[in-house]
Amino acid sequence: MAKEDYEVVIGLEVHAELSTKTKIFCSCPTEFGAAPNTHTCPVCMAMPGALPVLNEKVVEYAVKAGLATNCSITKESKNDRKNYFYPDLPKSYQISQFDKPLCTNGSIDIEEDGKTKTIGITRIHIEEDAGKLNHNEFGSGSLVDLNRAGVPLIEIVSEPDMRSSKDAENYLRKIKSILEYIEVSDCKMQEGSLRADVNVSVRKKGAKEFGTRTEMKNMNSFRSIVRAIEYEAERQIEVIENGGKIEQETLRWDDVSGKTFSMRDKEDAQDYRYFPEPDLVAIRLSDEYIENIRKNLPELPESRKKRYLEEYKLTEKEAKMLTASKYMSNLFEAALKICGNAKAVANWLLSDVSRILNEKEIEPDQIPFTAEQLAKMIMLIEKGTISSAIGKKVLEELFENPKDPEKIIEEKGWVQISDEGAIKEVVMKILENNPQSIIDFKAGKDRALGFLVGQAMKETKGKANPKMLNDMFLEELNK
Repeated sequence: MAKEDYEVVIGLEVHAELSTKTKIFCSCPTEFGAAPNTHTCPVCMAMPGALPVLNEKVVEYAVKAGLATNCSITKESKNDRKNYFYPDLPKSYQISQFDKPLCTNGSIDIEEDGKTKTIGITRIHIEEDAGKLNHNEFGSGSLVDLNRAGVPLIEIVSEPDMRSSKDAENYLRKIKSILEYIEVSDCKMQEGSLRADVNVSVRKKGAKEFGTRTEMKNMNSFRSIVRAIEYEAERQIEVIENGGKIEQETLRWDDVSGKTFSMRDKEDAQDYRYFPEPDLVAIRLSDEYIENIRKNLPELPESRKKRYLEEYKLTEKEAKMLTASKYMSNLFEAALKICGNAKAVANWLLSDVSRILNEKEIEPDQIPFTAEQLAKMIMLIEKGTISSAIGKKVLEELFENPKDPEKIIEEKGWVQISDEGAIKEVVMKILENNPQSIIDFKAGKDRALGFLVGQAMKETKGKANPKMLNDMFLEELNK
């Protein structure tokens, strides 16, 4: 059978670090980047006799996430012990939730090629993060950093409703966007604030039963997740086609080789020996508490997209792309307040800024320049101080060395040439060197004008005023 005869089935378990100031069961700070083992105390280091106290903000943020993803909120839930041994888990168990999670039965919609698809969310529960192992590069051992131990997480478990790597990417981007908008997580994938366990299986098209799944742990980039799903699906199909059997196991994705490698057998719930956490009381939420959170939910991506269509007359595609990331959307709104040109700001963000983000393989939250700097660059183009071509160069410079665009232009000598005499000189030189283009223009070939203007821009290294060039070429050609 061919690859086309199989269907891929994908489910994601998304782990998001919550943006609380302190950890889930103690008062240690959660900020990223501190020296190893400086954000620790007897509770998160699991010293004998140290008791956990639940951070109320963690519950609030989890309920927020549940409401924003159309979940039912559980009024009576509890914490459980998930037992497993690993060196960066000081208690040898993780406090999580098993049979009574805070949020259940939700869904979000994703779009692809103009079609909407609903992805179910099984549950959202709260839990503590483990520490981190820093492996010695020479392979002589590992050091444990417990700064991250006890940092609050929500785990968002999807239904196995995704059928392609693109579905999975769209779903994860939508989850990331929602969490950013409701301000419960900064979702900085490069810092591990958002990561996903990816479950993949394949089955023959038309089959009702799911195939045996494998799980790839702790993946924190869209590119890696897409590549890993595509590789793993192909690997499983090849194993089945060759008469083999897929083993239920946990895999490690290697980004360099582009392959998955077996780590261990995949655990089931019984392997973790869940039981209720005896040191924490049950969580009871009132209707009033839940409704108060619902009423105070911030503007969500869909609502903001609708507003952009109505207020700023953006296209459906523009509004969708801008609101996909809260960081990009906020940059758009802040720059728009300064320069007042919605179309220009949207065009720059969705064309050149997005292109550079893709080239650098970074996310919008890593954009180094401010909305004021972007707006100032746009206003300099509108004033005629620089051309759009120079604007592209300024933008590149803003990514590398963000500062006042006027200073960049001054230092680089990029001020636009708007002197009539200087432009006339360039126009005459280009016409003299391109007699065929004059003949083509006279013959009705409009593209000849664009070619001449392009040559003049090249001659002036993009500094000439394009409108003046266009007008002067037309004037000379029509003589």
